Amino acid sequence: MIDKIDTEGRRSLRLGDEAPPFSARSTKGAMKLADYRGRWLVFFSHPADFTPVCTTEFIAFARRQADFDTLDCALLGLSVDSLYSHLAWVRAIEAQFGVAIEFPIVEDPSMAVGRAYGMIDDAAQDSSAVRATYFIDPDGVVRAINIYPHTVGRSVDEILRTLAALRRTADGSVLAPEGWRPGQPLLAPPPERMMEGDDLGWFCRTVDAP
Repeated sequence: MIDKIDTEGRRSLRLGDEAPPFSARSTKGAMKLADYRGRWLVFFSHPADFTPVCTTEFIAFARRQADFDTLDCALLGLSVDSLYSHLAWVRAIEAQFGVAIEFPIVEDPSMAVGRAYGMIDDAAQDSSAVRATYFIDPDGVVRAINIYPHTVGRSVDEILRTLAALRRTADGSVLAPEGWRPGQPLLAPPPERMMEGDDLGWFCRTVDAP
């Protein structure tokens, strides 16, 4: 059973917020969000099981499972479909594509979790309008959010890139420039105050990546 989550008066989830706690049934058994404390988590919603775009996404996530493991990051999916639908979909993906979905998929038939996270609008009757992804740090804090319409699939490459950048810049000692990937130079933080006419070349000073 999914815990009752109080959404009355809740504003939209923002960066720096604590991820709303919940417990639920999943394809890997009963779970709760607190189980993931101490490591990074990519928590993502999909509109429905047995749909074409969602299937391509889940195959891509599964094939990159080792890359997420390297970054000490767990994956957790969610949709309004029942646990039985999730299990049937996972079996169908493995049978037809030879890809095993090792990460859990949470059921959310009441849409309580989706609404608490802003994955689903309060007035929506189903979850078909949004693909939301939340990057949650080891302390349970939301560090990044991306949202796509149901017609557009996510990029697992970009999710991994964002995760690596969040991990590398978490202590505030460096910044990740546009398109940064692991192994590339990072930016040094600017002085506390930037003035008009200052040398932008200095502000874009790079530091070697470890």
